[in-house]
Amino acid sequence: MVCGGFTCSKNALCSLNVVYMLVGLLLIGVAAWGKGFGLVSSIHIIGGVIAVGFFLLLIAIVGLIGAIHHHQVMLFFYMVILFIVFLFQFGVSCSCLAMNRGQQEALLNSAWRILKNKTKTDLETQLNCCGLLNVTNSRAQFELDVQNCPALCKKGSVCFSCGDKMLTHATEALKILGGVGLFFSFTEILGVWLAVRYRNQKDPRANPSAFL
Repeated sequence: MVCGGFTCSKNALCSLNVVYMLVGLLLIGVAAWGKGFGLVSSIHIIGGVIAVGFFLLLIAIVGLIGAIHHHQVMLFFYMVILFIVFLFQFGVSCSCLAMNRGQQEALLNSAWRILKNKTKTDLETQLNCCGLLNVTNSRAQFELDVQNCPALCKKGSVCFSCGDKMLTHATEALKILGGVGLFFSFTEILGVWLAVRYRNQKDPRANPSAFL
């Protein structure tokens, strides 16, 4: 059967959803591994990553079942949800690629303010740094963070701020993150297209007079 046929569309959609399932399981596994080894202690960060992995896994299961059984309702909800995810992920990925250093500093400051003290000290220990950014508008918070800093560099003569260390590789990391996000967003629009195409095709094994 040609690639545009019913069987090819079904197999392609099933394969794509199997990949999504593996990615979802990978996210859940990495989050659990990070928590188990004490790399990240914040339950909010761990919970967020697990939630994303579980949501992706759930979407993939719905799409896989819908593809196997050619279920019209499941395929409809699958392609609607996947299209919404595509729009969100595409926007975030483009924002990552377009973000300059000033915006990176503002984002780091916003994230640092909402972190718990335990998460901050974990980051300082892992990165061997103290505080975020020694700037005028947040100097009081920076001095407080330095006083509570458990990093080994504090005992030496030179101890860089965590913000400087993060910003050193932030541009490269954002480009990688944006590129990966764009790649997966286009696989999602591919999944929407396959779902629409497959949903409108007739099953050759079904009654030819049946209306789908």
